[in-house]
Amino acid sequence: MELEHRKAEAPVDNGLTMQRNKVHHVRTVERLAKDLGVYEDLIHDITLGLEPEDGVIWVYGLDNDGILAFTDDGIEEVQRLLDEYRHDTTSKS
Repeated sequence: MELEHRKAEAPVDNGLTMQRNKVHHVRTVERLAKDLGVYEDLIHDITLGLEPEDGVIWVYGLDNDGILAFTDDGIEEVQRLLDEYRHDTTSKS
């Protein structure tokens, strides 16, 4: 009975429930640029100020070069930023 009770409990740290990372896949900037039909450089430019909370992560391999990648939330944010960018560039024309 005690084992079942512990199993149902959420992880706790100093009385606060800790959230576990639920991300199971990301898309690289290269893949996202291809999917959206834009240049990688544009995605790099418009996402400069984004943080991990916005769905942006860096993936590192053996060569220590990081690859920019996006969670589903990050992809939505990129799409929103692209819409703003396109609106700004068309309104300036």
